[in-house]
Amino acid sequence: MTATVKQMWRHPIKGIGAEPLTGVRLETGGPMPLDRAWAVLTGKAEDTGAWQPCRNFARGCFGPELMAVTAETRTDAEGTRITLRHPKQGEITLNPASDSDSDRLVEWLQPIYPAERPQPHSLISAPEGGMADASFPALSILSLASLRALGDALGQELDPRRFRGNLWIDGTEPFAEFDWIGKTLQIGTVRLQVVDRITRCRATETNPDTGARDANTLKALREHWGHTDFGIRAKVLCDGEIALADTIEVL
Repeated sequence: MTATVKQMWRHPIKGIGAEPLTGVRLETGGPMPLDRAWAVLTGKAEDTGAWQPCRNFARGCFGPELMAVTAETRTDAEGTRITLRHPKQGEITLNPASDSDSDRLVEWLQPIYPAERPQPHSLISAPEGGMADASFPALSILSLASLRALGDALGQELDPRRFRGNLWIDGTEPFAEFDWIGKTLQIGTVRLQVVDRITRCRATETNPDTGARDANTLKALREHWGHTDFGIRAKVLCDGEIALADTIEVL
């Protein structure tokens, strides 16, 4: 079976909201456009204008109910608007460049963020390369075959949104993507250099429909495969486009 792209996602605000896509244009050395383009600082963390480690931000491993947020972005001549929806909090539309909308978002998040954690306080813009967990711009590529294998180990079906990936592929053996480290992929008109595996956190334990932890994904990965890695990261080597149903060729 030929491996193809089955799903495509971005997450405009780091840790808060998943948005499905059907196609995207990528630029050399860049991230998925508008993926982790903003983030919400917590505790005593301040905006430095540069990349910061994930511990400084609101995210699903600290606040599992954030995993139930969906996102929809709209960009026009007036800028970008992001609409977030949550089963408990309803809907909010915000301009991420607005200080007042930053305050509105923090207020919207408070009821679904654990009171014992350092609290969200500011929505900030990410540097040009995005605010993903890795300090370099990359796309995350995940396998539906690997997801099914993990679900079988747990005895339950797993929603891909648990893993907050960019590209979901199908048509390979489970975890075969780990063999691509150091190799070049052709997807659509884009070439990507596979850099490393992605080590996972407790965010993946959460059901993205409910925001409740209901699957011990990390324990299952350790017990069945001897690690807590799921998915790979790849750097964009050339400008081009990727769309659903595109095939993946390992060069």
